[in-house]
Amino acid sequence: MHDEELLRSHQGALPENVLSIAREFWAGFAAVDRIDRPAVSIFGSARIQPDSRAYAAARKVGRRFAKHGWAVITGGGPGVMEAANRGAKEAGGLSVGFNIELPHEQGSNPYLDISYTFKHFYARKVCFVKPAEGFVIFPGGFGTLDELFEALTLIQTGKAQNFPVVLIGIDYWEEMISWVCYEERTEFRTEEKADAR
Repeated sequence: MHDEELLRSHQGALPENVLSIAREFWAGFAAVDRIDRPAVSIFGSARIQPDSRAYAAARKVGRRFAKHGWAVITGGGPGVMEAANRGAKEAGGLSVGFNIELPHEQGSNPYLDISYTFKHFYARKVCFVKPAEGFVIFPGGFGTLDELFEALTLIQTGKAQNFPVVLIGIDYWEEMISWVCYEERTEFRTEEKADAR
């Protein structure tokens, strides 16, 4: 795949690689420019089935955003992505899918009004954030965590402001939230002790 070839290269980013990435950003931004309303990006597992509670919940979330005039952006694949796009489409909303070429998965779901398939993850991630006014994140794997931490890093560094991130499923996220917030709690307690002195 394209990212793999670029990472294996010992000669750095060859001109053709740079041009390929630039063309992909150009095409991705052209797709983003077609989104004519507020948008939310929704992420989660590609492996859930249509008869699961998570699929029903993501479909409902997609439908609700669409009913309120929002575009729904997903990774364009199956599972949570399909459910959210399907809900948006059923409510007459704008359904967007930014897919990625992968060796073993994933095809585009059939509920997309705007669709683009990326070769490079980083170009794709920019296009998830650029039109979105927030993220809704369902339980998922490494791809879902990648998107979550991308958003949190942009927020923490001040690159994205007024950008809500909603996590669905407290049982799934609780330990991660506790782990992520550990450093803040430790710093807070240290400051409290210093103030008490």
